[in-house]
Amino acid sequence: MTIKPTKEEAKQAVRTLIAWAGDNPDRPELLETPDRVVNSYNEFFSGYNKIIDKELGKTFENSSNYDEMIILREISLESYCEHHMLPIIGKATVAYIPDKKIIGLSKIARIVDIFAKRLQIQERLVVEIADCLNQVIKPKGVGVIIESSHLCLNIRGAYKPDSLMRTSHMIGCFKQENFRKEFLSAI
Repeated sequence: MTIKPTKEEAKQAVRTLIAWAGDNPDRPELLETPDRVVNSYNEFFSGYNKIIDKELGKTFENSSNYDEMIILREISLESYCEHHMLPIIGKATVAYIPDKKIIGLSKIARIVDIFAKRLQIQERLVVEIADCLNQVIKPKGVGVIIESSHLCLNIRGAYKPDSLMRTSHMIGCFKQENFRKEFLSAI
């Protein structure tokens, strides 16, 4: 495991980047920028500090034996591309078919946030969300779809501002064509 730098070391790194960009980190308007950036990074990458079991808390018995698809759509997410450290902004849709346990809807949104608030690639993000939900409640199946804009593609490199990336990951019964179709048609 990497030793986390101190806040002062992180602020000095920001000062170095400001200078590298061609500006003066001692300019009055930039004096507080390193502190602001470091505080922002605490928010952007808060997923590294989260413990899944603690964040998700309690699951519930499926006492009504509900066996239909549960879908939470349009969960907004912000993440950061691990290749360029630029924002990924999008929406996730998460579905599952319960077996013995169900989970509160806010917990599904928390799962999305925990994994999104890390350096990511979208292909891994959908897998981590689906695998986590699968491990926590052991449903009959899980489906996750994310559609997002990647600023590393939108504002640099290929400069494709209107492009969107869509990824999906299916587990269990969602691999079967009829469940996959129902999920996709519902969104």
